[in-house]
Amino acid sequence: MLSIVQQDHLTVRSELKYLNQVQKWFEDFCLQNLLKLGWSESQLYRLNLALAEGFTNAVRHAHHALPPETKIDIDLCLWADRLEIKIWDYGKPFNPDAIAEPEPGTLQVGGYGWFLLRRLVDRVAYERGTDGRNCLLIVKYGLAE
Repeated sequence: MLSIVQQDHLTVRSELKYLNQVQKWFEDFCLQNLLKLGWSESQLYRLNLALAEGFTNAVRHAHHALPPETKIDIDLCLWADRLEIKIWDYGKPFNPDAIAEPEPGTLQVGGYGWFLLRRLVDRVAYERGTDGRNCLLIVKYGLAE
């Protein structure tokens, strides 16, 4: 059974101005833990981009009608074989599978973020928790490039 190597948690207000704080916190975690395990800078860049996309989606979409003091919780969980990022929001339930992927060569409003997320990482899941929050789970497996 694999065990957790390291974990961390951050809570921020639902405002885009906190994106830099979120990314700095994530970068510090990566420098302290992932680089030592042989993860590449390219992997860390893609993960940071996925985190930024997930956070901004929570602020812009899930919390668009909520006050800015509404909290967003972010959990990092490093396992021996993967990193899991969980972004918790208080928005209404949402079905990302209902978003059509953009057709190559055409323009559409919305949907690019989910398209990007699915290309950056190995697994993206979205579910409603029993506490009434939504959780975006972002998973990237080990050292494979």
